[in-house]
Amino acid sequence: MFAIRIVCAPTEADGITTALRRVFVTGTVRQYPARDGNNVRLYLTAEEGEGDTAAPAAEADGMTQWPWYLPTDR
Repeated sequence: MFAIRIVCAPTEADGITTALRRVFVTGTVRQYPARDGNNVRLYLTAEEGEGDTAAPAAEADGMTQWPWYLPTDR
């Protein structure tokens, strides 16, 4: 099990949570305002596993094949 913290725009929070749940088995997502006053912080625990395999995360919203995609030049 590992912990994840994400800082994002409030409008992106649901999409990010959905993408993570498709890839990992996640716990409850806790959401708090970020210090900048414009963003939110998402906290959750996750485990490797099946997740919600109904649809690949990348196809649902046009995101890159995360986490399998790695740029060739780092």
